[in-house]
Amino acid sequence: MDLMNTYDKFKINGLLSVLLVLCFSSFVSAQEDLFSSIREESKEIKTELLPKRMVFTQRLLWGENGLMRKTQWSPLTIEQREKELKVRRKMLKAHQIIGFVTLAGMVAQGVMGTQLYKGDYRYYETHETIGNLTSISYFTGAGLSLFAPPPLINKKTKGLSSAQAHKYLATIHFSAMLATNILAEENKQLHRAAAFTAFGSYAAAILVFKF
Repeated sequence: MDLMNTYDKFKINGLLSVLLVLCFSSFVSAQEDLFSSIREESKEIKTELLPKRMVFTQRLLWGENGLMRKTQWSPLTIEQREKELKVRRKMLKAHQIIGFVTLAGMVAQGVMGTQLYKGDYRYYETHETIGNLTSISYFTGAGLSLFAPPPLINKKTKGLSSAQAHKYLATIHFSAMLATNILAEENKQLHRAAAFTAFGSYAAAILVFKF
């Protein structure tokens, strides 16, 4: 009889042990699923703080794995993104102001450059000085646009918008501006053609974005 009681107790204890192990395993599995879900949600929240479409320079600095994130100089948080959007607004405002200064410099360059091509070299030094200042202001403005923090949302719209036209024209005048500086001493004719291309596309880029 005692042997039977001992066997029953052992059987009951064994069943309890199995149930405890199963419960513990289920608990651990549930906790792991919960933590996994939390990690996925956190990842989604971080991703939503950034637009899906970014310029490569923005992704290099401000992307989820960008330089500013890896160095913890600007961690990807809601509070920090709010600060970044304020910085973006200031940088783009400065970009616009410098844009008009650059356009004025291009006009002055065009006037003096035309006189130089006619054989009037009185303005050569002034032309060269304004050319250097215009190049500095141009590439400074370009840098402010390229390296500004990305917007919160950057949706792709159907058709040709003013922002898209501005970007397409920017590709043209950026290339033309590089060619203008490279060809300044190598080929006068190509230098002049590149300069007029840079001016025309740059003026058009400002107009389409402004109006």
